[in-house]
Amino acid sequence: MREKFIYKARNSTVKIEENKITAFEKKDLDDYSYRVLRDGYVGAYYCREKIDDDEGYRRAEENLRFKRPYKFELETGVRYRDQTEKVLTDSELMALAKEALEHINNKHPEYILSGSLSVCRTKQGQVNDKGLDLWNSDCTVNSGFSFKHKDSKDIFDGYFGLGQRDFKPGKLYDMTENFLGNYSTRADVPGEIIVQMPYYGLLDMLYGCLNGENIALGTSLLSGRIGEKIFSEDFTLLHDVSDGEAWHTRFFDREGVTLPGDKLAYIENGVLLRGYADKKTAEKYGIEHTGSAYCSFNDIPENGFVNLRIKQSGRTVKELLDGRLSVVPVAYGGGGFNEKGDYTMPVRLAYLSDGERFLERLPEFTLVSNMFDMFGKDFIGVGSDYPIFNDKSVLVRLKTSVQ
Repeated sequence: MREKFIYKARNSTVKIEENKITAFEKKDLDDYSYRVLRDGYVGAYYCREKIDDDEGYRRAEENLRFKRPYKFELETGVRYRDQTEKVLTDSELMALAKEALEHINNKHPEYILSGSLSVCRTKQGQVNDKGLDLWNSDCTVNSGFSFKHKDSKDIFDGYFGLGQRDFKPGKLYDMTENFLGNYSTRADVPGEIIVQMPYYGLLDMLYGCLNGENIALGTSLLSGRIGEKIFSEDFTLLHDVSDGEAWHTRFFDREGVTLPGDKLAYIENGVLLRGYADKKTAEKYGIEHTGSAYCSFNDIPENGFVNLRIKQSGRTVKELLDGRLSVVPVAYGGGGFNEKGDYTMPVRLAYLSDGERFLERLPEFTLVSNMFDMFGKDFIGVGSDYPIFNDKSVLVRLKTSVQ
């Protein structure tokens, strides 16, 4: 049996350095992965240029000599998903960049901006001899800027950016005004901290803990706790490739497996339901197969394809705050989780917020917590609206220490 995976990307990027357009770049990327399965083994061949399929499969067949075991049946099914809303031409992208740069420079001449605006188009497909024919297409316009006040001695003071499938300059200008217009006003770090931030960086530890193999081997903090209530009643965590902000994320794993509704819960109302497992991991440890196969282009599938999302609360960020203020970290890093689940994160730049707008800039401080507290007693929820980041915000109570 034979199977092919295709990844195509078309990128156009306007580069900006110190408030000036300095370059326009185009990059096309084509990746092809061929696999031949025979007698419980797989041969793989990867190339970065289009070749005749027969030649690609011939080279994959030659690599059967490496005896890489894979005994599982190939998948079937046909589905096409195109999330593209609007595609900007190169001239339209350049015009957008010039307009945005002029607008921001006129509004905030006291700041130096560097970054880019880009259009990214991707198409991912997986086909095989059993009739599998899956394709996922997407297109986004992405903007990202570091900013530095002209009086600052730092390399940069902060960063903001957003992606949109149908890019609206007004959203970028509103974000710019929120970040730059409130930078000069200052406040002290409040005694009680409710942190409002994108949750993606907070889920790194859970990604490792939910690995089905780690759970089975007893090396996960969640080992032996399937069926147990470990987090807040309001905390539900899913693999969700239907999510609107899952940019360029395919709906199928690298074994061609799709999930009903493109979702699967791992933690529901605080209860740990399962870990994630590809076919090999599920069979090896006698656990549930969750369609979680990742695969490099020249290898066999392995466990690791999960797009984690916390279920939204149904209430806006401001409603979740209920009259309180939040702290929004903007520039942070150099910390994270340790093997015990303890969390430490130095924050260089943060703002005080009412849940919709920034109010004042805060001094540097460090966030401190633990995974079980963050998503347990200190978890507040994920807002139903998209203030600040033009994306989802999670609200969590965290301790702080002022630097």
